Amino acid sequence: MALIVEQSPTTDVIPVLDLSSLNETAPDPAAVAALACGLRRALTDVGFFFIVNHGVPWAMVERIFDSARQLHALPQPTKDTIPMGKLVGGYLGMGGGTSYASDIAGPVRKPNQNEAFFCHQHGYHEGNQFPPLEGFAARCEAYINQVIALGARLLPVLAQSLDLPHDWFVPDFDSPSVTLRMSHYPPMDYSDDEWGLAPHTDSSVFTFLPANEVPGLEIRPAGHDWIRPPQLAESYLVNSGDMLKRWTNGVYLSTAHRARNPTDSERYAAPFFYGARDDAVVAPVPTTVSDEAPARWEPITYGDYQRWFLNRNYENVTGEAVGEAPS
Repeated sequence: MALIVEQSPTTDVIPVLDLSSLNETAPDPAAVAALACGLRRALTDVGFFFIVNHGVPWAMVERIFDSARQLHALPQPTKDTIPMGKLVGGYLGMGGGTSYASDIAGPVRKPNQNEAFFCHQHGYHEGNQFPPLEGFAARCEAYINQVIALGARLLPVLAQSLDLPHDWFVPDFDSPSVTLRMSHYPPMDYSDDEWGLAPHTDSSVFTFLPANEVPGLEIRPAGHDWIRPPQLAESYLVNSGDMLKRWTNGVYLSTAHRARNPTDSERYAAPFFYGARDDAVVAPVPTTVSDEAPARWEPITYGDYQRWFLNRNYENVTGEAVGEAPS
């Protein structure tokens, strides 16, 4: 795979959406309509967008990064006592997962060179195994609740961007399936086709990635080779995932991305994967289906897709063979 990276010193490629109006008690309809138009353009053209004035206190984000540093600084034997499992969140060691994107590379993939802690809420998971760090679990829970609220504020905008009633998605997100992943990418020399996180698409509806002082993420929007998103202080870089692509009959993108640590510093990341309730049926919304554009996929529950995705990327954890991709 050619390591070609376009330099993107501005946000010209990736739109920036200002969510100030959503933080008001009664959001201005015109402002929400403008956001919906911007969201539609972002998700049909790029699959990524920045959000600013998002309402999440940045001190909470910084505490999550601090918690990630504390966790990954623990002795390896301690981290190994809280392993991630098929139904529980926990620690995943270096090389414990493999990432995929259907249109990139073949079936043989090298393990990802990062370690991570997964913290789940709702969905099919039964709980989390937390490290022996005072206040760690409480900080994770408080942050998760903040980003769940952020996702809920975006649902009416998402619906309006698809010409649907503003509350269209609300019933499917009353108990959203979410995961906070706290990742560590140490400085290292990568071999050919080796990555901290190999090229892949996300399984979620939205992924919220807080601004990071240490670069490493690259994305591949349509019409571009790999680009490095610019840094935008106290922002979230958000991308749509496989489930939103299916929900919109392919109108909205699920754009491939990858990560390495190109620096001499330790790199930490805290992506937050936001999705629907476990039993929500994901089928193309009516405004994306017509005689000219019939449904591309069969309906599937959100949880069934997530279980397939988990088996595909973490077979060593689940102990289950990778099945065929859901049709």
